[in-house]
Amino acid sequence: MKLRALADLTGGIILGNQDSDIKGAAGIKDAKDGDITFLSDKRGLPDIARSMASAIITGESLVELVKNCRASVNILVVDNPQFSFAKALEALYLKPRVPTGISEQSVTGNNLRKGSDISVYPFVYIGDDVSLGDRVTLFSGVYIGNGVSIGNDAVIHPNVTIREHVVIGNEVIIHSGSVIGSDGFGYTLEKGAHYKIPQVGGVIIEDNVEIGSNVSIDRATTGNTVIGQGTKIDNLVQIAHNVSIGKKCIIVSQVGISGSVEIGDGVVLAGQVGVKDHVKIGTGAVAAGQAGITRDIPEGQVYSGMPAIPHKTWLRAQSMFARLPEYMKRLQEVENKIESVINSDFDSTIKEVKPDDEQP
Repeated sequence: MKLRALADLTGGIILGNQDSDIKGAAGIKDAKDGDITFLSDKRGLPDIARSMASAIITGESLVELVKNCRASVNILVVDNPQFSFAKALEALYLKPRVPTGISEQSVTGNNLRKGSDISVYPFVYIGDDVSLGDRVTLFSGVYIGNGVSIGNDAVIHPNVTIREHVVIGNEVIIHSGSVIGSDGFGYTLEKGAHYKIPQVGGVIIEDNVEIGSNVSIDRATTGNTVIGQGTKIDNLVQIAHNVSIGKKCIIVSQVGISGSVEIGDGVVLAGQVGVKDHVKIGTGAVAAGQAGITRDIPEGQVYSGMPAIPHKTWLRAQSMFARLPEYMKRLQEVENKIESVINSDFDSTIKEVKPDDEQP
């Protein structure tokens, strides 16, 4: 496509040849002649001079720096370079969707309500009383339980399991191997044995949620486990029963969230964060990687460590932790000096005391 077409798509301004042919998109280091790339900050400037890209997407503040590195390169000036690069990738690589209908090699139950232009690939199982919206895509190996509802433009990738009575919103993407609506981990101890508590609730996935591969989202004991609109969940995440996650949250890989946790809007849980049951995390809060959250976090706060504490406090503690061997050595030296002084004074006192046979 022509560079001007990308400018129209992104609302950018072209500095250079608007008729330049763009055949692909790549990172700065990998880009070749005909590719477009992007630069969002100064860290990539050293690579610009060596890049073979035909065009560079960047912000207004970096234009002159880019020109200094490569005077003749075409530049597409935009407000958000990474977002515009994502739009370029969509335009250059994503093929138009062509609905395939329902494969004869799939299994469908009774009372299937289906929208228009759906695609159900071979070896999909759909239970009874299922509702599929318009333009839904179910790839091979997907299991849809009884009473499931899936909204418009949802894409369910191969080997996803969606258990009974789960509600999936519009424009939801679920990647391979994920299980939505598995039983929550609920037991009560009776006479020395673990008695299973029936998990009779559901799961609600709101609009525009993306769920990575091998994610487990448990159904509620009663009520619903809820994933809020626009939330993005990375691979290998565990979300337990009755968890409520707000809108536009980011849940990174290997996070584990225990039962009945309440998470506000716009929260970020970085990789390998663990959250204790019944904890509340306020709107806009951030938990750094490997944080262990054992108590409530106020809104807008950043927490780190195990157990998690305010990030600034954790940074000070970390700086002290790195110096503990030095502090230990100094402490031992001080203890040795004190012991030496005490022993010296004690010896002097003994010498000053006369023997009994010398007392009057």
